[in-house]
Amino acid sequence: MNVYEVQKVGDAGVLRAAERPEPTPGSGQVLIRVRATSLNYRDLAILDRMAPAAPRIPVSDGAGEIVAVGDGVTRVAVGDRVAGTFFQNWIAGDTFAEIHDSALGGSLDGILAEYVVLSEEGVVRIPDYLSYEEAATLPCAAVTAWRAMVELAHLQAGDTVLLLGTGGVSLFGLQFAKLHGARAILTSSSDEKLERGRALGADETINYRTTPDWEKTVWTLTGKHGVDQVVEVGGNGTLERSLRSVRYGGWVHLIGVLTGVSATINPLPVMQKSIRLQGIYVGSRATFESMNRALTQAQLKPVIDRVFPFAEAPAAYEYMRSGAHFGKIVVTVD
Repeated sequence: MNVYEVQKVGDAGVLRAAERPEPTPGSGQVLIRVRATSLNYRDLAILDRMAPAAPRIPVSDGAGEIVAVGDGVTRVAVGDRVAGTFFQNWIAGDTFAEIHDSALGGSLDGILAEYVVLSEEGVVRIPDYLSYEEAATLPCAAVTAWRAMVELAHLQAGDTVLLLGTGGVSLFGLQFAKLHGARAILTSSSDEKLERGRALGADETINYRTTPDWEKTVWTLTGKHGVDQVVEVGGNGTLERSLRSVRYGGWVHLIGVLTGVSATINPLPVMQKSIRLQGIYVGSRATFESMNRALTQAQLKPVIDRVFPFAEAPAAYEYMRSGAHFGKIVVTVD
């Protein structure tokens, strides 16, 4: 079968097409014909900074059809449309250390391949109304936003949410905010992207390039009260401003590190405002399944920017690197 591998070159990696034998499912496993995958910033980070010593099939997110099952499989069946879970062994409940040993596209081979074998415990059925391309966007970005905003912070109608940027997590966060009747403030360096964000339902928008002290604008927009939640994907360059933007007792969901990982943060606002600074690293299978029920009820459609054919997967990576995308980047495997 055709696959892509991240192969280590010096301190970084390179994405190369390769061939591997088509896998066979063992006991408790399923064979999936992959139809579509989607990229996350993590995939770039693995390629550029964290390339594994041995060749690794990258990408955590994908959807396809089960074409064979091993002995003892009962949760799913041949013909089911499924997506893999980001962490194969995180079934339900709170996080635990061992989940990191089961991360697709990291500790384990990922899903940028024609076929993959996964545990039956590490797949979920995808909503019938979604295409494979749409469903492939869910396992990381959507589950992350859902766990943060809905499962942990209990998003409610009338809340105000601040969403940084227009990548996959932030746009899912915008959609979930509107689904729950919440007010959404969206930031970007592009007026064109902000206009598209308003079309998706953003109530207020801020261009952080022309308004570098955007936290002051957030404070004014909220009547000097602060937002209830911040979906914080920037890290080093944005975290301190996010702490200034949130209300007393509010939530800052630390999800990404797009602007870097080295930071000196004043802890006083966290203490004085009783801010709940919560690290978020995707979610469990139960979270994924709960989210899918809500998506189905609302018939919510993920935002896909571009779809690349399998042969152009390296170009999809470079497009993500450019930062030009609005929403998710998908690679089809047909």
